[in-house]
Amino acid sequence: QANLAESGGGSAQAGGSLKLSCINSGNIYDTYCTAWFRQAPGKAREGVAAIFTSTNGLVSTEYAASVKGRFTISQDRAKNSLYLQLNNLKPEDTAMYYCAIQPPTCQWWSLTHGDYQFWGQGTQVTVFS
Repeated sequence: QANLAESGGGSAQAGGSLKLSCINSGNIYDTYCTAWFRQAPGKAREGVAAIFTSTNGLVSTEYAASVKGRFTISQDRAKNSLYLQLNNLKPEDTAMYYCAIQPPTCQWWSLTHGDYQFWGQGTQVTVFS
């Protein structure tokens, strides 16, 4: 059982930066598939960035086209933490941001919310022009 808590959200001007953090206080799996999603009012939940870590240390990441080159996902397994660096923010990045973990049988990263088993409560990001 994972127990996720996000932090780091807030308000930023367009072009600015924020860094989101997600701490997992529950179980840590050898094969680790985690991601950041976001949901704006009236819109569907959208996969933003995902990261896969295998038991032999292979790490692979994937990004939604809308954030590629601006957002960076990273993790610190020693701290049980997942991060999302948001640079060159745009007003359309305004949303509630969630971290999520797939079941330990995961095979690869995914940006599909149905693949994820555990979710945090979210942290709000608001970008003004």
